[in-house]
Amino acid sequence: MISTSDFRKGLKIELEGEPFIIVDFQHVKPGKGGAFVRTRLKSLVSGNMQDKTFRAGERVDTPDLEEREMQFLYQEENRFHFMDTGTFEQLFLTDDQVGDNRNFLTENLIIRILFHNNNPVAIDLPIFVNMTVARTDPGVRGDTASGGSKPATLETGAVIQVPLFINEGDIIKIDTRTRTYTERISAK
Repeated sequence: MISTSDFRKGLKIELEGEPFIIVDFQHVKPGKGGAFVRTRLKSLVSGNMQDKTFRAGERVDTPDLEEREMQFLYQEENRFHFMDTGTFEQLFLTDDQVGDNRNFLTENLIIRILFHNNNPVAIDLPIFVNMTVARTDPGVRGDTASGGSKPATLETGAVIQVPLFINEGDIIKIDTRTRTYTERISAK
């Protein structure tokens, strides 16, 4: 059990059987009446945001969460196949469970999956991934002075903005938190 005095950003709690993460909180002590804590919570299952107020000293449950290192094997139609790197057990997730993370999943990529009561609830990609540019327009000579960018389609079908000097076949590093180009790893 966790007391409201222990609340902090990033703390994971359980309400009504569902795991939440505290996005923001504020301890309030009005002149009249008892103190309370206002929180902004994000569901780890659905991703929905919710505001909730707790009385000072109130206790909430600690969720049964486990994080496992998994390797992405392959995608088959709308199912994604993962393997636990410790036990070699395989796990299948649907397109809805993977969400937008599918744009940065490449074969053999090691990721972390968060489980709540042995059910997968969230996928945590590495901060940086290296991907090959599958298609992009050639940069026009002379446009580089403006520091412009152009769209590039990656090997997974995701489209991001890249500098004009990037060509098809280049391997680039992408920040998965912001879904943006970071640097060119190797040129074709």
